[in-house]
Amino acid sequence: MNIYVSNLSFNVTDDDLRGFFESYGEVTSAKVINDKFTGRSRGFGFVEMSDNAAAKTAISELDGGMVEGRAIKVTEAKPREERSSNDRRPSYGNKSYSRY
Repeated sequence: MNIYVSNLSFNVTDDDLRGFFESYGEVTSAKVINDKFTGRSRGFGFVEMSDNAAAKTAISELDGGMVEGRAIKVTEAKPREERSSNDRRPSYGNKSYSRY
């Protein structure tokens, strides 16, 4: 099961995230998401656990828990939706606009 963890401190690492969940069962992966430009944590991450029952227990017990002074939010991750070309920000590079 894939788990979404948000409101993480910017100091939390992949290993820290893994450690939060290991007492509930086998963690197959743990990843804090970083900004691609700055390399700084974006404050959320994903954890994958092989046992769904253990994952559900971890979600219910860790949701709202305090980590480095912050109440984390822990939920089952939703499948990533593909963006259509209409969902992107508009590009004004190919259009000309006049002032009058």
